[in-house]
Amino acid sequence: MLCCSSMCNVSNCEEPQDSHCDNSISKTQCKTSEQDPAVCCMALSWVLFVKNREEEAKIAFITLCFGAFFFLPDSSKHKRFDLGLEDVLIPHVDTSKGGKNLGSFIIHGQGHDEHRHREEEERLRNKIRADHEKALEEAKEKLKKSRDEIQAEIQTEKNKVVQELKKKDSKPLPAVPLPNLIGINSGEPADPDIREKRNKIKEMMKHAWDNYRQYGWGHNELKPIARKGHSTNIFGNSQMGATIVDALDTLYIMGLHDEFREGQEWIDKNLDFSVNSEVSVFEVNIRFIGGLLAAYYLSGQEVFKIKAVQLAGKLLPAFNTPTGIPWAMVNLKSGVGRNWGWASAGSSILAEFGTLHMEFVHLSYLTGDPVYYNKVMHIRKLLQKMDRPNGLYPNYLNPRTGRWGQHHTSVGGLGDSFYEYLLKAWLMSDKMDTEARKMYDDAIEAIEKHLIRKSNGGLTFIGEWKNGHLERKMGHLTCFAGGMFALGADGSRDDKAGHYLQLGAEIAHTCHESYDRTTLKLGPEAFKFDGGVEAVAVRQNEKYYILRPEVIETYWYMWRFTHDPKYRQWGWEATQAIDKYCRVSGGFSGVKDVYSSSPTYDDVQQSFFLAETLKYLYLLFSNDDLLPLDNWVFNTEAHPLPVLHLANTTLSGNPAYR
Repeated sequence: MLCCSSMCNVSNCEEPQDSHCDNSISKTQCKTSEQDPAVCCMALSWVLFVKNREEEAKIAFITLCFGAFFFLPDSSKHKRFDLGLEDVLIPHVDTSKGGKNLGSFIIHGQGHDEHRHREEEERLRNKIRADHEKALEEAKEKLKKSRDEIQAEIQTEKNKVVQELKKKDSKPLPAVPLPNLIGINSGEPADPDIREKRNKIKEMMKHAWDNYRQYGWGHNELKPIARKGHSTNIFGNSQMGATIVDALDTLYIMGLHDEFREGQEWIDKNLDFSVNSEVSVFEVNIRFIGGLLAAYYLSGQEVFKIKAVQLAGKLLPAFNTPTGIPWAMVNLKSGVGRNWGWASAGSSILAEFGTLHMEFVHLSYLTGDPVYYNKVMHIRKLLQKMDRPNGLYPNYLNPRTGRWGQHHTSVGGLGDSFYEYLLKAWLMSDKMDTEARKMYDDAIEAIEKHLIRKSNGGLTFIGEWKNGHLERKMGHLTCFAGGMFALGADGSRDDKAGHYLQLGAEIAHTCHESYDRTTLKLGPEAFKFDGGVEAVAVRQNEKYYILRPEVIETYWYMWRFTHDPKYRQWGWEATQAIDKYCRVSGGFSGVKDVYSSSPTYDDVQQSFFLAETLKYLYLLFSNDDLLPLDNWVFNTEAHPLPVLHLANTTLSGNPAYR
């Protein structure tokens, strides 16, 4: 980088100097010194395209601060400016190679006379002088303009480069025909009562979307009571439209195509991943990449695939750790990663680094680039080599050392979707990924042995293992496991399909009890099984309901596999409770105490309410030919991705996936 400190008196400049060079100047605004009004530092933004011989073309923004020195009448303080050419960077010319500039640079000045080639240097000096004079003239012209005009010109130049970058990022992906997609526009029930209930759920979705559209458009989520946008640290400090991306596939399968097109238009024009924002790798993967891929498969619109691939490239730097276990957070612009401060001794979290497989396999399938597949398979291979206490996977793993953190195992928060993705990797591979199935079966056997118990009242629950002790508490997040056991029943070892289907039914019953034993008929965040207290929250900070989907998810899976009408009955109870107690004029809000007859709202409409809760309810009251489970696998955010059947010619012809 060219450092031009000799060109400008930087003591008057407001912004700090460029960290790349001790004496360089990098700023967009300088001010005239009160003691020396004749000296003015004017920042001009120049865009240099730098070609590196060993890497692909890169674009660098370099702001050069040129000193525009003017000589005012009757001012004896101003001296003529001298460039000081003896110490500038001049391309070294090697005459033995034909006198051509080969691009290497040396510093010419005192002590370097042996490198001088007078004739060539004189030509270069003249060119530098001419360029300098031209720059001074341009600076004089710039200073005649207002500050706003100058900033507008600078911004215009930057916008041009951004557009060039977008064009580069939007390079065509290889043509990969869609897998055989079945059951996208089906599911209309013949029973008028069931159809009426399904239409009610569709109306709830429209209420949630319309209010987000009116009050929170472009923000990540909605505050339905304050009627404004909302965001959390998992999305960083940028407006990435999480609700739009998360809701797209739900809108599509409900037939809300006008709303779908609104979301598509926003994504096409506004969804930008080149922001200086630190995001959760896990959340962005399941909500954004998963949502974009599902929208692509359902609609066939290329913009969703392109955006998914662009975002995936921004997440890859998170894997740059000594072990290849990714950081929890990554800055989308700089690629710098880190872990949550509260996680055990700087550890990564099992449910986060273990919930990437589905999306990353589809990325490799669609792009022909094996890098995504290799990243998640490396994680799997590492986990297979590690010792597991009692056959259980602890929730924390240090990405620097490759060692487990504290021995805390959960099928709820911090662990849940890791087990889910082992099973779904097998299903998504058309049941060919037997390695994933074995890991799932081994893990479930250890969970059943050490974590699953029956309460005194006969309720089956899944506790949490903490340092050799079973905590008899179950979280709302854990309730997804009932559906997982049912989904994995077929193909389980030792002909235990019936056993796992029954286990799923028992978990569904327990989770329904956690709803039924509250005042609002909505489930708490966590509930105990100690003494006489069963399926009831004890602590105040565990009594809230934030529109979570896991219980309804299990109802849907159990309905698909058993067609027992009680699951639709339980789902309708939850639908009525949500509509009665969580619906407000500006959308839907979580409640802080499900045991209170007059609860207060948390004033957040979560994006997963549209992505998961309402989708699972809609599917519960639809026929089985809508997104049949033989053809689709749902990611942990309920985004459907197609099974990659080996009979599909696209798959067999894709070397990355093979």
